[in-house]
Amino acid sequence: MPHTMSRMGDVLAGFHAAWEFESDSVLIRYERGIRTPKLFQALGERRVPLAAISAVTLTPGRRGTVVLRAEPRAGADPLMEAAGGQLKEGCDPYRLVLPAERETLAEYYADELRAQLKESGPADRFLVAAPEAPRSFKAYDAKASFDGRTVAFRWFWTGASSAKWKAGDQSFTIGDLSGVEWRSPEVFEGHLRLLRRDVAAPPAQVDQDPAAVVFGLGYGPVHESLPFAAAVLAAVRSAGPAVPAVAAPRRDPADIAERIRHLGELHEAGLVTDEEFSSKKAELLAEL
Repeated sequence: MPHTMSRMGDVLAGFHAAWEFESDSVLIRYERGIRTPKLFQALGERRVPLAAISAVTLTPGRRGTVVLRAEPRAGADPLMEAAGGQLKEGCDPYRLVLPAERETLAEYYADELRAQLKESGPADRFLVAAPEAPRSFKAYDAKASFDGRTVAFRWFWTGASSAKWKAGDQSFTIGDLSGVEWRSPEVFEGHLRLLRRDVAAPPAQVDQDPAAVVFGLGYGPVHESLPFAAAVLAAVRSAGPAVPAVAAPRRDPADIAERIRHLGELHEAGLVTDEEFSSKKAELLAEL
């Protein structure tokens, strides 16, 4: 009798991950060892429906290995959509690297998977679950947080531009957004920008855009910022009408005092006008 996916339940273990074959999906469990890419460790495990896969390949790898890869359909996985082809090969969550002596077994599973695939074009919705909220990470100029409904940016004194400081801390409901732009922190000018429905042309310079945070050396690493971007993107795509904003909790008085002090430094340096200083100071005091 043919060995079908519905009877599998088998596991193919490789370096850094193991694939468990089920009747309608592949459950990918990532290892948490010191040599495992941090993105894999952050993801933990992912269930990939067969409907989200367009093709399966098996190719020679490096140093006596073979690589089994599932090609996700365009639009099926929020993580890969947010990544936009920027992930390095070693951080591709759809690659399973195995010792070359397991090539025959890997080819067997590859054939079994191919026999079950029926879709190849773009998906009309996300089929792979997004990383769950709440999520947060530190960029160079802000702390970004997402609770499932609202994205918030809280600027850092040492990193935020005067334009962002003047605009103040930002909060965006999912209904405010049309998408997410993620540029890997491993390339020049890495950033996370929220695309707003009411802004057709955001500022060209990301460090001047209050709807964006800038990455830097050690800030906004892939394993933190990419799952964040994917979670926001999935929420945006699945949102209906705009979600009402939730009232922000009152600030710590010590925090307000520190912000006013820094505002005064910007004022003395000529980076903030008298009018801007008075207006922003009043806003901060109103948060007490």
